[in-house]
Amino acid sequence: MRIAVTGSDGFLGWHLRAALLADDRHAVVPIGRPGFADEATLAGLVRDCDAVVHLAGVNRGSETEVEDGNRLLADALAVALEGSQVRQVVHGNSIHAGTDSAFGRSKAYAQERLAGACARAGAAYTDVVLPNIFGQGGRPHYNSFVATFCAELAAGRAPVVHQDRELDLLHAQDAADVLVGAAQAIGGGELRPTGRTTSVGAVLELLTGMVDYPETGDFPDLSDPFRVALFTTFQAACFPRRFPIVRTVHSDERGTLVEASRARSTDTLTFLSTTVPGAVRGQHYHRRKLERFVVLDGEVEIRLRRLITGEEVAFPVSGDAPVAVDMPPLWAHSLRNVGDRPATTVFWTNELLDPSSPDTYRFDVYTRTGVGS
Repeated sequence: MRIAVTGSDGFLGWHLRAALLADDRHAVVPIGRPGFADEATLAGLVRDCDAVVHLAGVNRGSETEVEDGNRLLADALAVALEGSQVRQVVHGNSIHAGTDSAFGRSKAYAQERLAGACARAGAAYTDVVLPNIFGQGGRPHYNSFVATFCAELAAGRAPVVHQDRELDLLHAQDAADVLVGAAQAIGGGELRPTGRTTSVGAVLELLTGMVDYPETGDFPDLSDPFRVALFTTFQAACFPRRFPIVRTVHSDERGTLVEASRARSTDTLTFLSTTVPGAVRGQHYHRRKLERFVVLDGEVEIRLRRLITGEEVAFPVSGDAPVAVDMPPLWAHSLRNVGDRPATTVFWTNELLDPSSPDTYRFDVYTRTGVGS
């Protein structure tokens, strides 16, 4: 399909274009402010399109600027649809349409104007009534209070909630999926996508729990899609100004070790190490903790010994053909560099280190006595 997107340079327009970019079946015709310069320009842009997603709008300004601006945009698009081959118009509407405000009145007008124009042009019209949208790229103090909170927290300030209220929040990529689906459907009607019902205060509490991410690099609780969406919004507010995130290098005679990532909600840790030729890592066991080793470079022997019974398993592994080897609890394990160059290994564990209860017990895998050292 050939899909025109009005308001293509705006917040939701950018998200929609990013979603459409992931589907190479569609050609996108972006229409920003210059596209509304005159009737001929806009008509030329939409003439050969199969669908138009109308997102252009005026959200801020005086009462007159908001109301007149949205009306004029709808009028211009309605005129441009005459004589075009457009079969589907999708209007990115708002739950505030029809309210007694300049924005609400003008969005209701746009709905009626575009629906009427589609009826005359023989095109389907879909009204997508969107709740409060948030996501990466939102402008603080403009698009969403979420963007404002994220910008303030990223700058080291402490935003406050002046008036708490319940609301429905939908991530911009989820909204984009609805708009793409409506454009592809070539059918009319009304869609009312819903997001997460929450409150302003609850959102600030979740975001505040992420505030140390740019310093530590620790991932916060990402246990559900809404938390992930809030995190990516905060992450975008930190990027690139707060990056790269400094990592501490731990070195000894065996080589180096660097933590790559910690995830608090899943209690997981990923780290990498180099091991010099002949050096041995590990030499311990866990009662409950899980670990996984993947050698990315070099030649290594991973040796495990079952407690009490003394059963042994040895895995010769190479970075030329990476494989994963898990360390089951109650199997002492070690990693020895048997090559002639430093080996690089990535480690994963399901449990962050608790110094008061580390669940790590020394045991020399290479002795035959079965006695820990």
